[in-house]
Amino acid sequence: MARYKLLFKKSVARDLRGIRKKDVQRILKRIKALADDPHPDGCEKLTDQEHYRVRQGSYRVVYEVKDDVLVIISVRIVHRREVYR
Repeated sequence: MARYKLLFKKSVARDLRGIRKKDVQRILKRIKALADDPHPDGCEKLTDQEHYRVRQGSYRVVYEVKDDVLVIISVRIVHRREVYR
């Protein structure tokens, strides 16, 4: 299976600024794993959207998968209480 390319929107850097360094490292490790398997266990498709979400502790990584060009675009990283607002 081919490895996906990871792309980040500029807003992701803003999302990561407010998160503790230890949690940021775990989140980035989880995102890197998506390059090998974009639909891991625990991944859920969001209703009425072309986005998926994966949990990492109290945070949710919302991302989009474009299979035709093998690209994963990370859209948002937010605390679970704020992710669906």
